[in-house]
Amino acid sequence: MVVWSMEPPHAHIYGGRRQTVRAYTGCRLPAAGCGTGLPQWTRRENLRFSGATSQRNRARADIRRRGTVSRVEMASSQCCDNPPALNPAGGEGKVVDSFGGLKAYLAGSEESKAAVILVSDVFGFESPNLRKIADKVALSGYYVVVPDFLHGDPYVPDNAERPLPVWRKLHDPKKRFEEAKPVIAALKEKGVSSVGAAGYCWGGVVVVELAKAPEIQAGVVLHPGPITVDDIKEVKCPISILGAEIDHISPPEVIKQFEQVLSANSGSVAYSVKIFPGVAHGWSVRYSPDDAAAVKSAEEALGDMIDWFNKYLK
Repeated sequence: MVVWSMEPPHAHIYGGRRQTVRAYTGCRLPAAGCGTGLPQWTRRENLRFSGATSQRNRARADIRRRGTVSRVEMASSQCCDNPPALNPAGGEGKVVDSFGGLKAYLAGSEESKAAVILVSDVFGFESPNLRKIADKVALSGYYVVVPDFLHGDPYVPDNAERPLPVWRKLHDPKKRFEEAKPVIAALKEKGVSSVGAAGYCWGGVVVVELAKAPEIQAGVVLHPGPITVDDIKEVKCPISILGAEIDHISPPEVIKQFEQVLSANSGSVAYSVKIFPGVAHGWSVRYSPDDAAAVKSAEEALGDMIDWFNKYLK
């Protein structure tokens, strides 16, 4: 597993299948072992390797099967692999008709001073796994809001009249940034003092826009959607980017470019960039609960997210 971080070399790396890998942790602020605070890189061996072998094999087989299919087509397909069976009544929290002007799923104590906004992928806020994630984040002491940024109109793969490119034109994630501001305002009216946001694929674009403003105190982006290097250059709050090894939308080489931009930002923005081996785009929220290896990788990503928020929101 490869990890880049603007934190000292003791940053956590979680485990799974045993295999020797190398982890890299970058340090740009003066800290133990960092001397003057100039860029230094340390290498260490870690004998634990996370990843779902079966998922890796399925993804690679899919790539081989596609043959000469264009990268754009592969990316579009991967964006929509493993669509969830939506459940409007799912989760242990509650759904309200309006939170900051949007229908939303809420979980956790309203007395909490720290809140997390979860932004869905193209399948929307009724995804069962997304609501499970919201419930688990709430158990860590956060008030969690999952707004319906898609306004009851999630992407439907079987709708031949509205393929993904057409659907995207109707749901530009960068325009949802403005809709997120009243949600944050509603949280502050409840006494929340720190707000974080995490987004999956499509939702990651919304989170980056919030981090550029900055409207949030910390952000997490999981298997990023169409985010550019220029977007990352403008990030102004601590950000964690969790990418997949097998990803046609934001492949590892693009994730590495994000890391390079963040590391060059004079140490003014804390960051962590991590590539999960053996998993494909969407692994952290569209996993099958019957696939133990996939669940393990998704739980690792969730653990990383919660750790990031614990560090910068509490």
